[in-house]
Amino acid sequence: MRSQENNDTAGASRTGSVGGERTRMINRNFFLHIHAPRVHVHSMKPAYSFGLGIILGFLFLILILTGVVLMIYYNPSVEQAYQSVKDIVYVVPGGRIIRNMHRWAAQGMVIVVFLHLVRVFYTGSYLGNRSLNWVIGVVLLIITLLSNFSGYLLPWDQLAYWAVTIGSNIAASARELTDLLGVTAAFDPGGFMKRLLIGGEAVGQPALSRFFALHVIFLPLSILVLTGVHLWRIRKDGGISRPAASATDRAGDQKWYAWPVLMWTELALLLGTVAVILCIALLADAPLLEQANPSYPENPAKSPWYFLGIQELVSYSAFSGGLLIPVLYLAFLFSIPYVDREDRHVGIWFSGQQGWKVAGIAAGGTLLLVLSQLFVMIRYGWLRDWLPGISQGFVMLLNPATLSAALFILASEMVRWRTSSTRMAALTLFTCTFVALLIFTAVGIWFRGPDWEFYWSPARWPVQ
Repeated sequence: MRSQENNDTAGASRTGSVGGERTRMINRNFFLHIHAPRVHVHSMKPAYSFGLGIILGFLFLILILTGVVLMIYYNPSVEQAYQSVKDIVYVVPGGRIIRNMHRWAAQGMVIVVFLHLVRVFYTGSYLGNRSLNWVIGVVLLIITLLSNFSGYLLPWDQLAYWAVTIGSNIAASARELTDLLGVTAAFDPGGFMKRLLIGGEAVGQPALSRFFALHVIFLPLSILVLTGVHLWRIRKDGGISRPAASATDRAGDQKWYAWPVLMWTELALLLGTVAVILCIALLADAPLLEQANPSYPENPAKSPWYFLGIQELVSYSAFSGGLLIPVLYLAFLFSIPYVDREDRHVGIWFSGQQGWKVAGIAAGGTLLLVLSQLFVMIRYGWLRDWLPGISQGFVMLLNPATLSAALFILASEMVRWRTSSTRMAALTLFTCTFVALLIFTAVGIWFRGPDWEFYWSPARWPVQ
């Protein structure tokens, strides 16, 4: 018996020695030290996180590496920018593939950052002590969009020039309100925002210089710093979120060492991400139209696809769609972890069966509401078509954007009253706004043609 106990003790000692050596190896290695020495089994489930945060990091790495190569050959001047991009594509060996990878990695980063935000929200990963990291994540989402937008102008072709022109006009959307009040000459915040963005009233060299500096210096550095804080907070908060039952389980058999399990998983994701981006780069070229010409506007002139939902709202009212609704939406996103504090829902998709039901009803109701409003507006017009003499103030306050927002808020409050749950209310409002954003963006991408008219397909566009 004593011999058996000695053997067990020796085995445990050897196991502890191996575990201690792994822990020391992790702590001595920079790439391993960004992880906790051990990760919980629940955090490794593919259907929980889908690896979206890790994929985001790898997409950003691809952007940095390809961006450095592109900077070597790019000339940020209105006279040389377009030609330098053409040289990259047609003269520099491998330049076309490098540019394509940079372009599609940037587009992929926008998609994945949205999906990551959605995953974090629907799993309640902002609950508990993770509110600060949620706020950092929302800021990273905004910076990612700005980084993509700043890079949009650099090719200096027709697509880039008029997309940024539309974006700068959206930035000046407050002018609708100040014009209505008759104070634009004395107080013009919309004009200030536009001039701050592009350095004047029209896109030119000041805009290109500002966008280049933002794209290659300030925004990437901001992403690096905030990502570092984001990762540090994840470790500080005990790793990736998980249900309360798993979070309190500290048994050794519920955790795996970061090396080799997590590191091999991340290596597989890295190879998969690079392979997907490379395949897309080989099959689809990044767009490059004719050189920018301010005298010949594109028709339809569209902003980058991730802002087309806002452009659709701006077509109803510049102030409401370009400023009021986006500001309210960002305020809602930032406020979520401070309004909803029901920690029992952390780490559970949709907070259980009730949440699935609430989100499903919210999504179906939003789909019906938004499509009904679009049908009425496209088929029969809106207030200005029915009452030509109506004040612009009524059009600004009563349009599909503001009506949808008001109904979403009302639905959220009704759910909170019926369920006595801030989590269910947040689920309702987040789902409604997210589905509406998808619909408005889809309409802007596929169904808006010349003069921003509705067409079922580009084949029905009038011949110009």
